[in-house]
Amino acid sequence: MNLNLNRHRHLPPVFYHYFSRPLPYLRALQLQESIHALQLRQRRSSASHDDVLLLLQHTPVYTGGRRQTESETESQRTRLTALGADFVLAQRGGELTYHGPGQIVGYPLLDLGRTSPAIGIREYICRLQRTLSLHLREAHGLSPVESAHTGLFLSEHEKVASIGVQVRHRLTSHGFAMNITHDPCAWFDEIVACGLVDVKAASIENATGKKLDVEGEIPGIVKRFGQVMERQMVPLEVGTGELGELVYALEQDIKSDGRTT
Repeated sequence: MNLNLNRHRHLPPVFYHYFSRPLPYLRALQLQESIHALQLRQRRSSASHDDVLLLLQHTPVYTGGRRQTESETESQRTRLTALGADFVLAQRGGELTYHGPGQIVGYPLLDLGRTSPAIGIREYICRLQRTLSLHLREAHGLSPVESAHTGLFLSEHEKVASIGVQVRHRLTSHGFAMNITHDPCAWFDEIVACGLVDVKAASIENATGKKLDVEGEIPGIVKRFGQVMERQMVPLEVGTGELGELVYALEQDIKSDGRTT
């Protein structure tokens, strides 16, 4: 791994930030769109553009993928919003899933064209999967089983992490989600997540029998993301530069709201 890091020493670092307050899905989506536009504008003007990893928890929300339509999901929307969750159709890959407290959500916004040769979408998804698998093994002694489906499974019928990405102009958005505590599992029981009828949501907390919290997982995820992506990881200076200002604005907006929906 050190040899790989040396080989990619010329690459700029990936800046990362963890939001301590749960974010509504649409606000996080808007931030991703703003960062994507900033990266694209800076790249086209030959200015330096930063890669970033956003880590957070969401307020309860069910999201569909880009292949699903409003008419197809209308009845699901009515039923699930009655439970107290938001419902959003997104432009990521995958089908219906859930995000909420007790789950780490990671949104890497990376330029896949920085390396030579450029990282393809399939390889990028494999690297996300390896990052999460490495974290399960090294931090918790859990060995995910092989599956024909994208994501991480603790057994044939227990899924602990999901991956759904979007790539435009070689710039990534959306990303991964991993269940840390048992809290998300009851919400997942209300749906057929990712279209897998015989699969249930699992959590690291239930699998290990240890009391866990999301914030305690952040350093390990950041470290292993950097290892697998072969990049240096640097904390984002919130409020500094255009990227830091975008993150700061959302932090202040959520703080001033005094609410989590």
